[in-house]
Amino acid sequence: MSDKERQKEERSSDEIVEETMKEIMESIADSEDEETPKASESEETAESKEEEESEEETESEIFFLNDDTSFDKEVKNHGKKHGKKKRGRIIIAGILGAIGLIYLGFSLFFINHFYFGTKINDVSFSGKTVKDVENYMKKQVSDYTLTLKERDGKTETIQGSAIDLQYKNGKGVEEVKENQNPFLWFTAFFGNDSAQATVEVSYNEDKLKQEMASLECLKEENQTAPVSAQPVFNGEQFEIQAETLGTQIDQETFLKVLHDYVGQFRATLDLDKEKCYVAPKFTTESKEVISAKDSMNSYLNASVTYTVEPKTVVDKSLISQWMTVDENMNVTFSEDAMGAYIDELCNRYNTVGKVRTITTPTGKTAEVSGGGYGWEIDKDAEYETLVNNIKSGEAVEREPVYSQTAASHGAQDFGTTYLEVDLTTQHMWYIVDGTVKLETDVVTGIPVPERVTPQGTYTILEKMRNKTLRGDKKPDGTYEYETPVEYWMRVTWTGIGFHDAKWQTAFGGEIYKTRKGSHGCINMPPALAGQLYDMLQVGCPVVIHY
Repeated sequence: MSDKERQKEERSSDEIVEETMKEIMESIADSEDEETPKASESEETAESKEEEESEEETESEIFFLNDDTSFDKEVKNHGKKHGKKKRGRIIIAGILGAIGLIYLGFSLFFINHFYFGTKINDVSFSGKTVKDVENYMKKQVSDYTLTLKERDGKTETIQGSAIDLQYKNGKGVEEVKENQNPFLWFTAFFGNDSAQATVEVSYNEDKLKQEMASLECLKEENQTAPVSAQPVFNGEQFEIQAETLGTQIDQETFLKVLHDYVGQFRATLDLDKEKCYVAPKFTTESKEVISAKDSMNSYLNASVTYTVEPKTVVDKSLISQWMTVDENMNVTFSEDAMGAYIDELCNRYNTVGKVRTITTPTGKTAEVSGGGYGWEIDKDAEYETLVNNIKSGEAVEREPVYSQTAASHGAQDFGTTYLEVDLTTQHMWYIVDGTVKLETDVVTGIPVPERVTPQGTYTILEKMRNKTLRGDKKPDGTYEYETPVEYWMRVTWTGIGFHDAKWQTAFGGEIYKTRKGSHGCINMPPALAGQLYDMLQVGCPVVIHY
């Protein structure tokens, strides 16, 4: 139904009411006109009768009038006052009767019509009948078009005819009418009488799905997910970056709202107002975002200075790059970014496996590679410690967290107290604070892969008295060799160490290249092995080189 047709119908109903009111008011006016002459006629009759009586009294009792002429005036005034009171009561009764007629007239009218101001499904049906509403609904179905108002000013439409939309007569409109008591019609002037009627419609669900599938707003390439507000670093501190709404449709909500709008014959569906889009989880006003920003800014106050040379400082320029928030707006630290930084610390400060240069007491310079001795950062422990330092928001000076340490920092990290073995000259030294305390020729392993003494930097792992050294276990349960020694000083967990060798008749030279060479250990003269055992401490560095 067009707006002009609806306005025409509304004017028709208003005209009916206006004519009814006009007739009632004319009736009231006629009633008052009829009452007024009657009242005047009564008054004239009464006055005539009074005059006749007065004349009779005058003829029979003339002498009284001669004595008191004021009596006749009092009688006349009394009659006039009595007439005025009677006429007033008649007028009031007429007015009340007119009001009653008006009330009754409207009550009769609203038995079959809706109150003034009645809206059903946001459409005005003031003074209309149930049949008028149903006819309107049917007309709306036949011409129905739903316009979808999307973000970015885009619009799309769904035609009712495209989904075989049909109106089904129901009790929804009648129920709205039944809820309006015709004798309480005057209450419509004191409130907004708006109602939602359950209007039943039917449509082809498959065709509706086809129409929906063709909507541009539901195509995957046209949907962008919303982005929550979040803290971002501006170079000095974290501030909140506003959320991005996106165009991703909440299909469950959209389907429900779409059904409601079709059922109510509403012309325009604003997807934004009806919350049909997936909303960002957090906005600039979300307390979680504000809390995360405040925490991140407090973390920027932290600084960590590594005291190892060359010194390294972690400040807000680095910390700001490591911090982020998860999907629940919890502040997190990037394991990848921090892990990469810790790897840099390892490259800078770790010495395990690095090539070292050593100068022997004889003045020979040698390069040493291999072995497990040196500084080594514990990556996991350093990560946890660094995170805690940042969360404290304080300035900290410390060394990295190590899984193992060395005697000193610098090129010669084994310090000035160590054991040194020259495999080429078959000689060893025990140096304490840079001074040789013990030295001797030795016999090392035969220079073949399975028996060679490995070069590198190590540490004394354990000391034991009266230990039996055994080779690999054979299938019959015996060992390749079993050699008891009095002094054992372990260098590796694979069986390399210093020990006394009573079976050797000589040491040094090229004995190690013969069958008298060891299985990899450093054979020492028994007396010197005992002296070394007494002086040596577990943890002492050991440098073996050619």
